[in-house]
Formats: sequence, structure tokens, C-alpha cells
Amino acid sequence: MTAMRIHPPCLSRALALALACSGGGVLAQEMDPSQHQAHAPKKSEPAHDHAAMDHAAKATAGSGQTNAHAQHGEHAQHREAEPAASVDHGSMDHGNHAGMDHAAMGHAKPAAASEPREPIPPLTDADRAAAFPPGMHGHELHGSPVNSYFLFNRLEAFDADPGSGQAWEATGWIGGDLDRLWLRSEGERVRGKTESADLELLYGRAISPWWDFVAGVRQDFKPGDSQTFAAIGVQGLAPQKFEISATAYVGERGQTAARLEAEYELLLTNRLVLQPLVEIELFGRDDPLRHVGSGLSTAEVGLRLRYEITRRFAPYVGVVHERAFGGTADYRRAHSEKTDETRLVVGLRAWF
Repeated sequence: MTAMRIHPPCLSRALALALACSGGGVLAQEMDPSQHQAHAPKKSEPAHDHAAMDHAAKATAGSGQTNAHAQHGEHAQHREAEPAASVDHGSMDHGNHAGMDHAAMGHAKPAAASEPREPIPPLTDADRAAAFPPGMHGHELHGSPVNSYFLFNRLEAFDADPGSGQAWEATGWIGGDLDRLWLRSEGERVRGKTESADLELLYGRAISPWWDFVAGVRQDFKPGDSQTFAAIGVQGLAPQKFEISATAYVGERGQTAARLEAEYELLLTNRLVLQPLVEIELFGRDDPLRHVGSGLSTAEVGLRLRYEITRRFAPYVGVVHERAFGGTADYRRAHSEKTDETRLVVGLRAWF
């Protein structure tokens, strides 16, 4: 086989052609984007934090400085820069609005309103007339202010040494809460004969939530001849729920007298009530026609136990002791009468 001889100029041309071919492939590989993405660099580089880049760029632009990191071409300088510090919005004092200049921030302060948006119109006579029609003056809205009450506190019979007898005590009123017309009566009969009887007609005016001032007239029918007295006094509920009545009298012939009465109601059960009562009479001077002496005349103490069948109707039993003092006791002895007496009573208490 005959050997082929290659001349040096031909060899140099062949090497140049081979290098050209190999160089064009490399250039083509570098120009192909798909090839550039497929072949990742061997040495790993840090990823670019574009969010931090934008935040740093905005912060620097607000202060008037040039943000070098906002240019994406300078990757080497961006990799060496530290991340921007985060803003702690929780530590900001949003409540202190006094020191904030809203005008500088672009928010105009609202003007203080001197008047409401919808002013309240002034009250007129037509408005008052519509609110209170004719005939409606306040009290009519609550019904009639006139009321009435009548009580037989004692309506009883007894068996005494001289003979059987009856006694009564009644009180009543008609009117309103402040002004009332009072009626009071008290008396006693023994062996069919009226021993004492009186009737009082009084005007009462409330002077406190629990007390009334009363003034009027009293007519005595027995004992002796009929007599008229002017009356003035107070009545009401004392502390501890004692019912008190104190009245002074001045007679047509200059006689003076006073009557004090106190009673209490003790609730033993829901229906059983024990009622103690004390009554005292005094006179200013002797009155032989009526068999009374000056000073303390008589005192009566009673204890009655009632059973309330209804609140309005209650029968009772009790014991009563009466005693005369001073000149009244002397008059009774002179007429062969007892100065003190104890008797059992049976009676009825009712109100309507």
C-alpha cells in the first residue's frame, strides 16, 4: 500500500477548519437560551431576593438617596448587601393622634360642628296641647283621688258585776291622700242604759308620711247633759308600728280634757292577731255633773285575740281592766260604783 504524503500547508489548513467547526458549536451553544438554562453553573450562587430589593429601593427613594441595589445589573454588590430591617408596626403608637399632623399627611381635619345636623325644633304651644289634651290634668290619669274607709275596731259584749253590757269604738275617713274628713265615735251601755257616748267630726291633714294633724268638734251625749268640745290633735303610726292618737279638747263652758290611745297588733299566725290597747283620759277641772275629777280620770287596758276569717271580718275574745283615779274615783265611791273592774269581752272587728 502506497503511503499518502501530506504536505505541511495542507495540514495547517485542516487544523484551522477543525477549530472553526468546534468554535461555531460553542458559540451556538452560548447563544441558545434553552441550552443556557439546561446547563446550570457548577458553583451555586445565592438567589436574588427581589422583595427585599423593592423594599430597600422604596425606603432609599423616600429619603432622596440613589438606590444602588435597585439596579438588577449589579448582582455582585447586591449579594454582599445585608437585608433591610423590617418595620415593627405593633410598637408604633397609633393612639397618640394629638401629635400627628394630618394636614402634612394629606388628610384634612374635619371642622368641629357647632350645631347638630338636624336641630331640635323649639317646643310650641301646639306641641303642649297635643301632649296634654283638654281635661287631662294629671290626677285624672290615676282615677278618682277620693277614697273612704270605715272600721269597727271594737264592737263587743261583756258580762260585768252590775250586769251585761255592750261597748263600741269606730273610726272612718273619706278624702284623698293629704286631706281627709275623719269620723270617730266611742261609747258604752250597761243594763240597757247608755253610760257614755261621743261623736267626733274632724278635718285631717297629712303632715308626714305616717302622721295626720286633726282638728274639729266633739259632741258628748252621755254622761250628764250633752256638751260640745273643740278638738285638736295628732294621730298616726309611731316607731315599732304603734298606732297613736292624742287629742285635746276645750268645752263650751271652759272645760278641758285630753284623750290618749295606743294600740299594737302582734301577728301570731297568718290569721291569729293579738291586739293590746291602752286608753287614758284626763280632765282639767272637776265636773260633778259628769262625775269626773281633775287630773288623771280613768285608764283602760285591754288584750284582745282575734281570728281573721277574712281581712275584713274577724271575731275576737279578750279581757279588759278599767280603773278610776283621783276625783273620778271619789265620785264613783260616793255613788256606790266600783273604782276598778275586770271583765271578759267577746266581739267583732270589721272594716269596709
